[in-house]
Amino acid sequence: MSDVIYVTHETMEQMKAELQKMRGVERPAASRAIAEAREKGDLKENAEYDAAKEAQGLLEARIAKLESDIAIARIIETDSIDTSKVSILTKVTLTNLNTKKKVTYQVVSEKEADLKSGKISVTSPIGQGILGKQVGEVAEVKAPVGLLKFKIEDIAI
Repeated sequence: MSDVIYVTHETMEQMKAELQKMRGVERPAASRAIAEAREKGDLKENAEYDAAKEAQGLLEARIAKLESDIAIARIIETDSIDTSKVSILTKVTLTNLNTKKKVTYQVVSEKEADLKSGKISVTSPIGQGILGKQVGEVAEVKAPVGLLKFKIEDIAI
């Protein structure tokens, strides 16, 4: 994993809001669940207590991961993006030379990737294969289904 996560301003705000919700709503709820389970008697045979403690541990791990991600995240401003080549946050129109189908993807950080929305991670096989390419160039991508070839048709923001 890289030392820096590049995100949009919107994604950074979503991450901060999620962290605030986990700290302010989910953490107190987990503590209450543990307290309620503790009141039900013997902790050695209390499955509800064990489940509540495990849920709290998972929540604390998610909080720590999100805090870490926010600490290393860098916001990329769209007006500073170079559209002469494929880079993070550019929208790229590709022609699959094997199938002749055109697709458009936005290259984003791992945190923002969502294939249904047309957003692919910069660290995905296609993202790595097209990164740095210019319009007209052909990118060869090693994918689980074999070697794919994409022609870069357009690069935009």
